[in-house]
Amino acid sequence: MRMLDEDELDADERARRRELEEELLALRDAANGNHAVAQTPGPVSEGLRRLHSGPLYFADGRPITIVCARLPRELRSGMPYTDPREPDYTESYTYADLDTLIELHGHIRAANPLSPVGIRADDSLTADDLTTHLVLLGGVDWNFLTRTLLGKLAVPVTQVARKGDEADAAFQVRQGDETITFAPILSAGNDGRTELVEDVAHFYRAPNPYNRLRTVTIFNGMFGRGTYGAVRSLTDERFRDRNGGYLATRFAGRDTFSILTSVQIVRGEVLTPDWTIPATRLHEWPEPGE
Repeated sequence: MRMLDEDELDADERARRRELEEELLALRDAANGNHAVAQTPGPVSEGLRRLHSGPLYFADGRPITIVCARLPRELRSGMPYTDPREPDYTESYTYADLDTLIELHGHIRAANPLSPVGIRADDSLTADDLTTHLVLLGGVDWNFLTRTLLGKLAVPVTQVARKGDEADAAFQVRQGDETITFAPILSAGNDGRTELVEDVAHFYRAPNPYNRLRTVTIFNGMFGRGTYGAVRSLTDERFRDRNGGYLATRFAGRDTFSILTSVQIVRGEVLTPDWTIPATRLHEWPEPGE
């Protein structure tokens, strides 16, 4: 008999392995008097163990930096409290993807209670920020770090920047000599305005190129609600365990991987993608066996 390697386990066995590992660590910490929560029995501790084992749990306890884009100056100019000279200046109002930032920050803080978690705009990053675990929000139009990293990291996915026309929005995937385009679906609403029906979003994980001991995670939609949907894939309590389990099984043993996902919008509401449904996954990389 021999002990099975992790990549030989199925999704349920992996989940059970993580639970046992967390339980043993909790017992150790409780014996050392480190974590009162480790002594809490019942569903609360079970929920915490699951929260502390997903893709947004960083086990090394090192700093995590969430990087969002700064709203363009022309958009900020008509908004109150966005000028630093104003007495009521609020820096958060200058950030893009605020709904997504609020959702993600709360989850990462809960999943990583011992890790310092910072929020930075892409135009205010320091060298120390760049060498932490990086979690990027938003695409190449506004977030320069997303644009920079997608240009240098090994991933066959390219985001086409919008050039003033929403119809230009798309992701492109290189497959040999062929390029496949995945575009959001828009339609004319009853009032004649263009409505987003289905967005395309990108989730990407890799070692941080500025510090190989840390990671970079990118959540990126063609539109803001696509980015929100990508984040909700791993924060929504109804879907995060199954989506995290899918990642653990599909990309077992890999530190670099990518999923393009569809994000449905119904009457303005973003529906959380379920990655266990094949039609939701538009493209995955690497391919099995690569």
